[in-house]
Amino acid sequence: MALALTGRFRGTRRGMGKISQSIDKIGDHALFYGRALAAAPRAVFHYRKETIRLIAEISMGTGALAVIGGTVVIVGFLTLFAGGTIAVQGYSSLGNIGVEALTGFFAAFINVRIAAPVIAGIGLAATIGAGSTAQLGAMRVSEEIDALEVMAIPSIPYLVSTRVMAGMIAIVPLYSLAVVASFIASRFATVVIYGQSSGVYDHYFSTFLIPTDILWSFGQAILMALAVMLIHTYYGYNASGGPVGVGVAVGNAVRASLIAVVTVTLLLSLAIYGGSGNFNLSG
Repeated sequence: MALALTGRFRGTRRGMGKISQSIDKIGDHALFYGRALAAAPRAVFHYRKETIRLIAEISMGTGALAVIGGTVVIVGFLTLFAGGTIAVQGYSSLGNIGVEALTGFFAAFINVRIAAPVIAGIGLAATIGAGSTAQLGAMRVSEEIDALEVMAIPSIPYLVSTRVMAGMIAIVPLYSLAVVASFIASRFATVVIYGQSSGVYDHYFSTFLIPTDILWSFGQAILMALAVMLIHTYYGYNASGGPVGVGVAVGNAVRASLIAVVTVTLLLSLAIYGGSGNFNLSG
């Protein structure tokens, strides 16, 4: 490594330098995440009011966003239309082979395992995450974070850990709304729009809706919230370069968090359900 970094070949030096910088950045992320998680108990007990304020801000929003209900309404509408889309596609696709009665299976199976967690994670990254990055980035470039350190207020517990804990707490009711909205939309599209018997839909829906899947889905949503909040607070806390740098940090954080959302979904699905999917088509 040292020979490559100091050798006479420019291409080799540049290539190894980029690899070294990437490894250093991964280490910076890991150290920051470790410090933020280690300070979480302190944030909950010593900065309880700030945590509660952030939970309210995350759920209902601030300023103009609060007029429409903040993240609650955004996540609700996203999952509402996602559930309706699943019903439309499921009914049309299953109808091609004459088994459109199994649309209730689509709603119970795909909404819980895939659609609702991914859509909720995307909504979380686009609203709560981006807002946290912008707030922390603005504080960094205006030297407010440095001022907190000067006043002997630890910035990571007060600014980062409180936001991480608020996001993980707020995601539980938000995700509950998301799951219910997806179920309602799927049933409405199938029964009201396509005219399928409500008894047929409810039979297959209740047959394939496994309670443990819902519990695993909530665990997946909490892990996604943790990953999204850690990534966004990292980029906001380490922003530089003035207002332009804050915008760049928000863009980088959103891209990284979207990748994290689908990665968490993939890995947890493989870990929980395995390669077979862990279901038997019957009833």
